[in-house]
Amino acid sequence: MKRVLGYLFISSVLLFTGCGDLDKPKNEQANGGEVLVDLDAGSVKVILQKIGAATADTTVYGYKAYKIPYNTTDEEGSIVKVSGLMIVPQGMPDIVTKQIGYSLVSDDHGTIFKNDETSTEVAKDTYAPAGSSVILTSLAGFVTLQPDYIGFGDSNDHYHPFILKKSLANATVDFIKAARTFATQNAIKLNGQLFLTGYSEGGYAAMATLQKIEQEGELQVSLAAPMAGPYALESMAMGVLSQPQLSVPSFMANVGYAYAKVYDEDIASIINEPYASSLESLLDGSKGRAEIDAQLTRVTTGEEGLFNPIFVNDFLKNPDNWFKKATQENSIHNWTPKSAVRLIHCEGDDVIPYSIAQLTEKTMKARGANNVTIVSVEDTLSIPSKVGHGKCGLLAYKVAAGIFAKTRKETAGY
Repeated sequence: MKRVLGYLFISSVLLFTGCGDLDKPKNEQANGGEVLVDLDAGSVKVILQKIGAATADTTVYGYKAYKIPYNTTDEEGSIVKVSGLMIVPQGMPDIVTKQIGYSLVSDDHGTIFKNDETSTEVAKDTYAPAGSSVILTSLAGFVTLQPDYIGFGDSNDHYHPFILKKSLANATVDFIKAARTFATQNAIKLNGQLFLTGYSEGGYAAMATLQKIEQEGELQVSLAAPMAGPYALESMAMGVLSQPQLSVPSFMANVGYAYAKVYDEDIASIINEPYASSLESLLDGSKGRAEIDAQLTRVTTGEEGLFNPIFVNDFLKNPDNWFKKATQENSIHNWTPKSAVRLIHCEGDDVIPYSIAQLTEKTMKARGANNVTIVSVEDTLSIPSKVGHGKCGLLAYKVAAGIFAKTRKETAGY
């Protein structure tokens, strides 16, 4: 029971903003970036101890976060100015900082709607770290990279290409390259190791990133551990549109809106009124999930539903339906990764079913992948009950951090 409670304490590390004693870092010059958070190990440890996420014996590193602007390419092939957060642990031994070098974790964030929920905006507004990077950086000692994605941060004036593999992968790969350049410019020694992770939409983005990296052959991935991603989009859509009720209507409305944009379809042919005409303002980055959900219906389809019944019927029955083809085009479960992949997922996930991870593992292995395995969060952390999507997130990060740390120890020596 103590072990389970310890992991649940970790999952409470959402933000440090409630502590009230965090100051804006002093004006510090960085080549190609801006320092947003600068906390020494002692400060971070005190805060972690206050919320029960660390004890006096816990090894904790300082937390220094840089906002880095860079360019990427959207779904239409246009260049977009975007941003990301690079978090570097402070106070690690000299053998790491001067000889071996840091290992990188690219951490793609989960679904958000409000611009001030992005990593760079949180850091800029609060001078505080967010939960996943506390686990990966302050507790596990990795340099963590968190792209804001197109549509957030410096590109908040652009629509967010939700669950579209090309632009999510572009934003992540381009940030990895930008961060490596930034590290060289600022004497941050890296060792060449690169791990990929992310939760929910971030799990999807991490898998899309791995696929892009392996197709291009420019970067090398040590291990990928995507978490709770909707990798098999056609199966996901079939399941969602076949059910009478939507568990999270804002997620599905966001998919409809983004896909209508990219595939040049009339949003009113997908989403019923009065919802269709309100989506642009609902998804403009000023509103959070709860506010958006409150203005949408949970009924899936029909005259009172969110989705146009003609659209739903055609998707379910017509093999040539444009949305069916789009979900097939953007699915990322049906390829053969050469890198090691650990599909971290909670068995009790009520938004992205565990069966999606099972299908992904089965499909990849059938295509010849020999190092793809599902990792159950509940089994790994000895949690006796099934955990839903919302509560699973930071527990899954704890599992990913442990897998990455074990691999780093075996390969980099620390």
